[in-house]
Amino acid sequence: MATKGTYIYEWPRPMVSADAVVFQISAEKTSILLIKRKHDPFRGQWAIPGGFLEMDEELDVAAARELAEETGLTGVHLEQMHTFGTLGRDPRGRMITVTFIGIADEQNSAIKAGDDAAEARWFDIENLPDNLAFDHDKVIKFAIAKLRAEKNYE
Repeated sequence: MATKGTYIYEWPRPMVSADAVVFQISAEKTSILLIKRKHDPFRGQWAIPGGFLEMDEELDVAAARELAEETGLTGVHLEQMHTFGTLGRDPRGRMITVTFIGIADEQNSAIKAGDDAAEARWFDIENLPDNLAFDHDKVIKFAIAKLRAEKNYE
């Protein structure tokens, strides 16, 4: 029996995740932070740090939490970038992902894999790994275009 204020729905609902697309920019190159997934789906493939939203958590807090849990990186200002919800993007079911974008300065770029990440690494955006997990190739292309557009605007 549901308690007051609790709603039970008879129809399926989507899962929601929050991902953090974090760049590091130097004079020589622009890098993006990726994690190697420790678990299925896509075990062993590179992905953007992120994960499921907790029921009592704001989206930006979830993105920062997942970033810290999977890479050890904290203190990066994250701004909401885009929502991705293409059907079939996650084999576990209907997934909607709210992505956040941020830039880590070189003094704040030490990383260490944790939680469900087997490895964390900075990749030059001109030399990304093949076969990224989920639809993260599209997410990264979107983020790079946004970064370039903002850089040209500034």
